[in-house]
Amino acid sequence: MAEIEIDTRGETCPVPLVECRKALRKAAPGDEVTVLGTHPASKKEIPMACKALGLEIVGVEEKDDEWKIKIKR
Repeated sequence: MAEIEIDTRGETCPVPLVECRKALRKAAPGDEVTVLGTHPASKKEIPMACKALGLEIVGVEEKDDEWKIKIKR
């Protein structure tokens, strides 16, 4: 199992979602993709997009203005 981390801090929509999708395409089943970001709309969009794709959200953490979303492929 691989862990892939994408840092989209400072980026606004749709960059975090696009980067997240790219990483998920490269990831093998069972891999975990972690997205770091600061854009509030992306924090809502990424989990919605993942659920639509049938992917599991492992966790969402928020600290100050930053968030981290863990997705299992």
